[in-house]
Amino acid sequence: MQSKATTVAAYMAELPQERKKCFSELWNSIKKNLPKGFEENVSYGMIGFCVPHSIYPNGYKCNPKQPLPFMGIASQKNFIAVYSMAIYADPKLLKWFTDAFAKCNVGKLDMGKSCIRFKNLEKIPIKLMGELASKITVQKWIEMYEKNFKKKSM
Repeated sequence: MQSKATTVAAYMAELPQERKKCFSELWNSIKKNLPKGFEENVSYGMIGFCVPHSIYPNGYKCNPKQPLPFMGIASQKNFIAVYSMAIYADPKLLKWFTDAFAKCNVGKLDMGKSCIRFKNLEKIPIKLMGELASKITVQKWIEMYEKNFKKKSM
């Protein structure tokens, strides 16, 4: 369920009333903890945090006109999702996250490669999501991205 919003304010305004408080808390925790240099945007139908073209002019390999994505949060039909590209790229970060999540006692982790899904809005570990956002600097993310995802030039 992709949003057509083009600003964070518009995205937040269209959230269902029962999701506004927890979504806002999640967004604030991530935003507050992000290392310097990441920028907030709305892309791919969600609120995102990215490396701007001013820092990484090459942009995202799938669409170089888009800045390099790092994290995103979205209100989907049946859950709120946090997308962390770094978890997908870094096995050590994934291990840290899964161990830390288990210690939160909020139930079973529902996760894909980079997507963490929360169906029970009262069990979103807000502080942990902020801590996850804090773990990778812009420069470290660029290095990880280039090592793991960027198409190798021939």
